[in-house]
Amino acid sequence: MRNFAFSIKKNLLGYYINYNLFLIVSIGLFFFSCKDNEKSLDIDDPWLKMAEIENNISIPVFLDNEYSILDFGAISDSVTMNTEAFRIAIKECSDNGGGKVIVPKGKYLTGPIHLENNVNLHLEEGSEILFSTNPNDYYPLVNTAYEGIELMNYSPLIYAYNKKNIAVTGKGILNGQASKENWWPWCGKDIYGWNEGMANQRDSLNLPRLMEMADKRVPVDKRIFGNGHYLRPSFFEPFNCENIMIQGVKIINAPFWIIHPFKSNSVIVDGVTVESHGPNNDGCDPEYSKNVIIKNCTFNTGDDCIAIKAGRDTDGRRVAIKSENIIVRNCKMIDGHGGVVIGSEMSAGVSNVFVENCTMDSPNLDRAIRIKTNSKRGGVVDGVYVRNLEIGQVKEAVLKVNMFYATYNNQTGNHIPTVQNIFLENIKVKNGGYYGILAKGYEESPIKNVTFKNVVIEKVDKAYEIENVSNIRLIDTYINGSLMESPNN
Repeated sequence: MRNFAFSIKKNLLGYYINYNLFLIVSIGLFFFSCKDNEKSLDIDDPWLKMAEIENNISIPVFLDNEYSILDFGAISDSVTMNTEAFRIAIKECSDNGGGKVIVPKGKYLTGPIHLENNVNLHLEEGSEILFSTNPNDYYPLVNTAYEGIELMNYSPLIYAYNKKNIAVTGKGILNGQASKENWWPWCGKDIYGWNEGMANQRDSLNLPRLMEMADKRVPVDKRIFGNGHYLRPSFFEPFNCENIMIQGVKIINAPFWIIHPFKSNSVIVDGVTVESHGPNNDGCDPEYSKNVIIKNCTFNTGDDCIAIKAGRDTDGRRVAIKSENIIVRNCKMIDGHGGVVIGSEMSAGVSNVFVENCTMDSPNLDRAIRIKTNSKRGGVVDGVYVRNLEIGQVKEAVLKVNMFYATYNNQTGNHIPTVQNIFLENIKVKNGGYYGILAKGYEESPIKNVTFKNVVIEKVDKAYEIENVSNIRLIDTYINGSLMESPNN
């Protein structure tokens, strides 16, 4: 009997030990599984990456000091040049630790404005800065860029070089005063005021010469342009800057590209209205820049509403700084060549672009999402994530990817680009124009991994036209009332 009882106790003890070991192993496996799931979630859900990027963007903070430009001799009569008043006020502000340089109600004519560290140029409601249309006022030449190539050229209208903690804010207007009478004719197109016999950027000693110098790797400080070369200045260009914000202002009548963060980090574009229908009037062009958020803005432009850049051809490969970690949120796109665009200057590569909660609608808006490149550009576009768009009307396509984009002259070379991982989700389109998807890749470098999920295009001439595209997935996607199947590709 004792042996029997001992045997039962022994078996029970063994069962108890084995059961506890089972629990310990199971709990351990559960926690390891959770860790693995967390890791895979980080990879599989790019929107978690977006939240991380946003946390790395710093809002500039300024001392509570104010410096009115009126105290430095500014006169608001639309005639008096106030360049020196702006310069002295900004220097005084920066030299004393920073703060706000106030532009009171009124109209102020000026040449270029150069920001310094820790300065917030603040336009009060009712204020308007009128920028000179005399090219001589934009001397001395500065290190800037033109269509993805660095050079020494006219100063941008608002410029900062190697600065930190800078801003342009307020409810005023920034007026470049560009028109068919000045700046715009330099593009060489008659619709912008150019006439046969007038000099323009396409002349051999101008933009073609700059491209040739870049291809030959001529040092930037030897690429001297300015007067006689007809290359227009950008509007707002923080060059190699950090912690930048432009907020609330309205920008009109720009000579060229409008908001152009160049080689910059931690950029906020918030609540800005851009209304400018001139040539190359892209609304916002982050180039070689990272950790950028563009939100609550309205773009009504003569070119792309937003165009993410990363340098042109040889110069882009020389600089070799990707544009990455770029968020576009709650924006309204009206006229433009594209709503959110990548390229064509993208030779250094673009990755991690996030677009959400935007509206796009105009008979003069050509495409919603567009990627353009060619075999001279090269480079890699990897990771374009789009969700929650309301699209009323676009002219050509909801998504266009063109790896054979060409302007000017021959644009073929030996640098085959890569485009991959494009995701559009929860998109509603009333009129998609000609195509839902228009995409053309290379046989040796097909466009890879394009996904439409929960996309509804009520009206479009053709669901898609594709060439050399690998792995298109159409998930719960309806075009012209029909549930779409993924094409064989």
